[in-house]
Amino acid sequence: MRRSLQILSVLVLFLISCQAKKSAKDNVKTKKEISFEDSTDQAIFNSFKEIAKENALDSLALDARVIEVAKMFMQTPYVGGTLESDGKEKLVVNFRELDCTTYLENVVALSKIMQKDNFQDADFLKELEHLRYRNGKLSDYASRLHYFSDWIYENEKKGIVENITARIGGVKYDKTINFMSTHIASYPALKADTSLVKQIQQTEKQINQRNLYYIPEEKIQSIEEKIQNGDLIAITTKIKGLDISHVGIAIKMQNRLHLMNASSRAHKVVISDLPLAEMLQKSKLQSGIMVVRLR
Repeated sequence: MRRSLQILSVLVLFLISCQAKKSAKDNVKTKKEISFEDSTDQAIFNSFKEIAKENALDSLALDARVIEVAKMFMQTPYVGGTLESDGKEKLVVNFRELDCTTYLENVVALSKIMQKDNFQDADFLKELEHLRYRNGKLSDYASRLHYFSDWIYENEKKGIVENITARIGGVKYDKTINFMSTHIASYPALKADTSLVKQIQQTEKQINQRNLYYIPEEKIQSIEEKIQNGDLIAITTKIKGLDISHVGIAIKMQNRLHLMNASSRAHKVVISDLPLAEMLQKSKLQSGIMVVRLR
């Protein structure tokens, strides 16, 4: 896109400016008082608005808009665990540093609100909360959709996405999900408030009662033509107790399926060098994919 590099320019300028860095105490305000807690995020969001208007992104079909928005974040640094803290759960907005899930959520939320040509800060905050939390409402740490198969299930109920995995050739994904409740030390919020563990265990119980499907890694290439640009890709894992280890956005390049993603290996948002099928076959811990289409 003509002005996609503007996002990176804004990011660099603000990161080198001491004025962009405020203490947490300075930023304790309600949503009604401000849009974003960090001035850098506000500036980047304003740039998104300008790019959307200049390129008439509201006129694009949703799948095409997803691709264009996803490209705006290219080269943004990868930072894991940006949502995790031992304090009270809050709606975190961070365009400067992304993990794979926050990258995907930002892209989906922005793509949806860009359906109208005059979207505002509050539109994004509302859409992000709606995506990230059970029943679309932030109440506490346990209300966040931590497991991505649960994220898919809940957002399908909301009418935001459709899980097309079974329809395009998926097979039963039989696995017991309990990673969070068996690795409490890895989650600061659970360590700080063990009463949340019971809520997480209840969520895990609900997930384990569902019929989940996935496309095994050796079958991905054979069904690539059924996956479209802008589909959401969730990568299943061989890690015990965990459903999904990575997520990204489907993009076709030279008639092969690749993945746009916030990569811990590349330390930034990239498009995979290898087609997705080959990328998974090189990994010892990844087992296949779930495929989700935005409605």
